[in-house]
Amino acid sequence: MSEAVIRTVAPPPGLLVSLDPLLREWLPRQRWFAGKGRPVTGFTLVAATELLPPTARLGLYHLLVRAHQPDPSVPPGSPAPEGGAAHPGDCYQLLIGVREALPPRLANALIGHVSEGPLAGRTVYEALHDARPAELLLEALRTRARIGVLRFERDPGQEIRPGLVPRLMTVEQSNSSVVYGDAFILKLLRRIVPGVNPDLELPLALAREGCPRVPPPTAWLVADPDPADPGEPHVLGVLQPYVQGATDGWELALRELAKGEDFTAEARALGRATAEVHTALARALPTVTLGHSRLRIMVAGMAERLAAAVRAVPALRPYAAGLGSAYTALEALAAEGQTWTAQRVHGDLHLGQCLRSPAGGPSHASGGGGEWSLIDFEGEPARPLAERRMPQPVVRDVAGMLRSFDYAARSVDPPQPDWAEHCRAAYCSGYAEAGGRDPRTDPVMLRAYETDKAVYEVLYEARHRPQWLPVPMAAVRRLAGTDQT
Repeated sequence: MSEAVIRTVAPPPGLLVSLDPLLREWLPRQRWFAGKGRPVTGFTLVAATELLPPTARLGLYHLLVRAHQPDPSVPPGSPAPEGGAAHPGDCYQLLIGVREALPPRLANALIGHVSEGPLAGRTVYEALHDARPAELLLEALRTRARIGVLRFERDPGQEIRPGLVPRLMTVEQSNSSVVYGDAFILKLLRRIVPGVNPDLELPLALAREGCPRVPPPTAWLVADPDPADPGEPHVLGVLQPYVQGATDGWELALRELAKGEDFTAEARALGRATAEVHTALARALPTVTLGHSRLRIMVAGMAERLAAAVRAVPALRPYAAGLGSAYTALEALAAEGQTWTAQRVHGDLHLGQCLRSPAGGPSHASGGGGEWSLIDFEGEPARPLAERRMPQPVVRDVAGMLRSFDYAARSVDPPQPDWAEHCRAAYCSGYAEAGGRDPRTDPVMLRAYETDKAVYEVLYEARHRPQWLPVPMAAVRRLAGTDQT
């Protein structure tokens, strides 16, 4: 295993040309592909590393590939703006396995059969479904290997046992995760941008603070920039301890809803956990004061996102003015001299980003805060990295969680809006009990962030899950002040 891991061989010339027609069909079908609804017009190879030479049995390539698509800001059939730069396209991390033929157990991982180029006659597939490539990644992290541009790092204070059996998590998500023997989980980022990724940065900072609510990073994978074109490294993946037997908050909430059980004790405990993470982040990383000038910029961003969503989703048009009033009310407060503290936050907090350990049952929740952990600090992947790393009011995370309670309550038939309201109140109370400011004491800021989140949800659902669009639209009517129910 180790010899294969440290082997460094350049991929064959023409590799991307060989894969191009297959990737054009396969890539847009992936859950984590960001450019849904626009054709892929070509690819650029950012980096390629041969992890296993393509023998008769198995080959493995690690690719960073930029997928070129029409600029989403230019309507179909319209010429590109004169002098405007072409849309650069998003960069994706791919692990491509190569075999003569796929065994039946890997049938659902098929990318296609190569007809030309250096891999002609071979079959290529998504390698994370295969145990051998997944084992290789863990061994590389364990041994801190360097393979071409890839750098595998780990915390020397944490042990990684060899030989842990991998299994790919099949739940739909914006990245890919592999669990190793119920000891670790490796999250591989799919849409890659250069720079410090908060999904590594923030858990490392919280580990230094000794915050028990976030699993500390055990190891991480980075791609170094080309020496001929220096830039920032790309964070590709993070290995963390696996919370064995844990249930994510979304599944737990739906389970309790189905049984007609009260969820307020868990919601209160989750509020306490959120406040503890925010407090630790404020200790670990700088905070800033938001006055009128900074708030004006923040509000302008919210207004721009609303305008773009209204253009894309006609159902929003009747509510645009009411939604926009949430932003103008916030700016008015800032103009009167009110200020807010901003700090690093989770950035995309919802029930699915929280894990409930079985170590403590609901009976412990109201007293000890429950065994809740927060995960996935990447933020909203569609937003620029610089924006995701900006200090924000903690209310942003709170608003995301309040929207998540609403999603859970409206995902059942019939909807249970009272359940959501009780959970929202309990969550805010728990947040205040753990030393945070009760979010309900800042209703204008809270409404602005809830509105911004609901607008984001409407745009997402319209593009990816139209059947879910009624859920955020119910919030839109409430936040715009037009809900008569």
